[in-house]
Amino acid sequence: MTMVETPPPLPVRDKATAPDRTAGALSPMLRRLAEEQATGILVREHGTLHLAEGRVVHAESRHSPGLDVLLTAHGTLATAAWRRAARQSDGPADAARLLLAEGLLPEGALELCHLDALYDAGYFTLSPSSTPGRFRYGSATRPGPLPSVPVIALERETLRRRLRLHRLWPDPAADSAPLIRAAPAAAAPVTPRARAVLDRVDGVRTALEIARDLGRQAFHTLVDVRRLAAAGLVRPTPAAPVPPMVPPAPPLTVTDPDIALLKRLRDALEAL
Repeated sequence: MTMVETPPPLPVRDKATAPDRTAGALSPMLRRLAEEQATGILVREHGTLHLAEGRVVHAESRHSPGLDVLLTAHGTLATAAWRRAARQSDGPADAARLLLAEGLLPEGALELCHLDALYDAGYFTLSPSSTPGRFRYGSATRPGPLPSVPVIALERETLRRRLRLHRLWPDPAADSAPLIRAAPAAAAPVTPRARAVLDRVDGVRTALEIARDLGRQAFHTLVDVRRLAAAGLVRPTPAAPVPPMVPPAPPLTVTDPDIALLKRLRDALEAL
């Protein structure tokens, strides 16, 4: 009788000890700051990250609506209440804490909007940059009741969002250019959320301006715009044509007869 030996089990990778290939992929400086548990502000071309003991407690970007917009756009908080708290505070996070202490803001709504604003601004802050980042050691935004985020979690989410946009529509031109409506042969159906974006496409506003107008996260608006672009419903305005190059004038050449004529003119002027 032939004996069949049972093959040994295949090795299983321990996820807890496996190296994280996303670590530092977006910003080696940010990864080093997380490892040393630094506190301060990382300033990059498209935004800033506030760190406390190596964790991200706040993020800001000119491309992303801030915490104030997310709180006031849909009735979570009255605009007048936010403005009053902002005048009495050093920044958005302090204003939110003041409103929370006064009972004008639900804690759950504040935490949710805070994380939405952090990941949204963090996505743009960690976008490719043409200039190096700068870190200022010192005090950072106090987290208080607001949740902080590990650097690796922000990096993973940023990479996941990049991949999602690429899979929806690989051309990023619609992210930043003013948008115009296309005229497909058969208009594809859109969701109510995407319809709100499409209704604001006017040839002037960009996706980020539409996000601010709607009081939505900028990244989620980019998702809607890329879906609309993939469906052939919107497209970026065409770039202005580059004026044609004018060939340089040929160099001036002076012949011997020209030199003789110039001398005679000079002599005639001196004789006057």
